[in-house]
Amino acid sequence: MIILRDSKMELVVKSVSPETLKTATLVVSVGEWRKIGIATKKLDALSGGAIGAILKRGDLAGKVGQSLLLQSLPNLKADRVLLVGVGRDAELDDRPFRKIVSTILATLKSLGGTDAVLALDEIIVKGRDSYGKTRLLVESLIDGGYIFDQFKSQKTEPRVLQKITLLTMKITQAEVERAVTHATAIANGMSFARDLGNLPPNVCHPIYLGEQAKALGKKFKDLKIEVISEKRIKELGMGAFYAVGQGSNQQSRLIVMKYSGSIKSEKPYVLVGKGITFDTGGISLKPSASMDEMKYDMGGAASIFGALHAVLELKLPINLVCILACAENMPSGNATRPGDIVTTMSGQTVEILNTDAEGRLVLCDALTYAECFNPRAVIDIATLTGACVVALGSHTSGLLGNNGELIEQLLSAGMAADDRVWQLPMFDEYQEQLDSPFADIANVGNSKAGTITAACFLSRFAKNFHWAHLDIAGTAWTSSGKDKGATGRPVPLITQYLIDRAKA
Repeated sequence: MIILRDSKMELVVKSVSPETLKTATLVVSVGEWRKIGIATKKLDALSGGAIGAILKRGDLAGKVGQSLLLQSLPNLKADRVLLVGVGRDAELDDRPFRKIVSTILATLKSLGGTDAVLALDEIIVKGRDSYGKTRLLVESLIDGGYIFDQFKSQKTEPRVLQKITLLTMKITQAEVERAVTHATAIANGMSFARDLGNLPPNVCHPIYLGEQAKALGKKFKDLKIEVISEKRIKELGMGAFYAVGQGSNQQSRLIVMKYSGSIKSEKPYVLVGKGITFDTGGISLKPSASMDEMKYDMGGAASIFGALHAVLELKLPINLVCILACAENMPSGNATRPGDIVTTMSGQTVEILNTDAEGRLVLCDALTYAECFNPRAVIDIATLTGACVVALGSHTSGLLGNNGELIEQLLSAGMAADDRVWQLPMFDEYQEQLDSPFADIANVGNSKAGTITAACFLSRFAKNFHWAHLDIAGTAWTSSGKDKGATGRPVPLITQYLIDRAKA
C-alpha cells in the first residue's frame, strides 16, 4: 500500500476486493448495453441483483460520462455506489477516459462523504498500461480540484472529500504506486504554475518571481538560486533583453535555478522560459480587448517553475538548470521604439521593427547565457506567437528545433503525458524573412508563418547546442468562461521528458 498526499487530498493504493472496503462512495464502471465487469458483478450478487435490476430498468445507458448514484444497497459496506458509464468500446482513448474521471470527481465533490474508493482497474485505455492509465487518472483528479481564490473575500468552502483509494491487482500494484507518485508531483507542479499565472500583474512582476525562486531554494537543499539584477543584465551585454524592460518601472530580472540531482560532471539539461509578467506590446501597443490576459505572458517561466517543483519533489537523478528571462513590456518615454537597433549578448545586432515581438528578444539573450552551462540540451518555453494559436488552436503546443533526436523525445513525452505537441518546419527559406538592411537580423518578418519565423530568430542564438522551442501561446491559459485561467501546461510534457532522461 502507498499513501501520498497532494496539498489537499490523500491518495491510497490497495490490492483488495472492492466489496470488502467500508467507504462513503464506491465507484465502479458500467458499459453500454448493461455490460458490467467483475467488480460490478460481485456487488450485484451481494446486493441480491439490485444493480442489475436498476440497469434493466434503463436508468443508466452506460455511455461515456454518464453516472448514476445508488444509495444504501443491501449487504454492501459502501454507503453509496456510483455507477459510471464507460461506453461500448473495449479500449478508450485518453479524452473519453478523462471525461469519465471528470464525471466521477464532479459527483464526489457534490457528496458529503469524506472518502471514496475507485474500482476502475478493468477500464482499458488505448496504448496505456497500468502506469500510464493511473497517471492520467490521478493527474485529472488533482488538477480537477484546483481552486484559485486568493483575491476573493468569500473563500471557497473546504472540500469534504479528503481521501481516495485506488484499487488494483497485486501484479500491477508497484506500477500503480509509481504512477501515483509521479502524477502527484506533476499535478502539484501544475498547481504551482497555475497559481503564478493567475496572479494579477501588480503582484506578479519580475522581482516577485525572483522572490519565489529564492523561497524554492530555501525549501530544497539541492537547488541553488541566482537572481541577476537589471543593472547586471545590461553589464552582461544583454541588449535585447534589457531593451524590453526599459520602458517599465518594474525592473527586469534574470533568474537562474540550478538543481544538482546527479554527479557534478554530468552535463545539465537547460530550460529557458519567457517571463513577460505583463505585455502591453510596448510602443507597438496591443488592442485593449483581452489585454488583461497578457498577465499570462509569463506562462513559459511559470511552467518551468512547475516542472522544476515536480523534479525536486521526485528527486530525479539529473542535473537541471532553469533560466527565466523576466521583464514587463510597457510604453513610456524610456521605452524601446520600432526602428531601434540593439546588440545582443552574442554580438549579433537586432533591428526592432515591432516592440510587441518582445519574447524572442528576452529569450535570445537567455539562450546565449545558457551556453555557459555546457548543456546536454536546451528547451525554451514561451507564449510566443498568436500565429501558433491560429495554426494549432488551444489543444496542441508548437514544437520546432535544430536536433531530430530531441524533437522525437519531446513528441514522445507529449504523447505519454497527454500534453501533446506538433512539429512545425523550420526550412532555411523562412530565415530570409528576417533579413534587415540595417542590422544582422530583424525581430519580425512579414505576416506569414509567424510561429516559424519566431523560431528561426531564436535558432540563430542556439547554434552551439541541441535546442528545441515550445510555443505555448494557445495552451498556457484558457481565455473565457468559468474555466478562464492558467492551465499549467506544459508541466506534464516537460516533467515527462525529464523523467525519461532520468531513466535513459
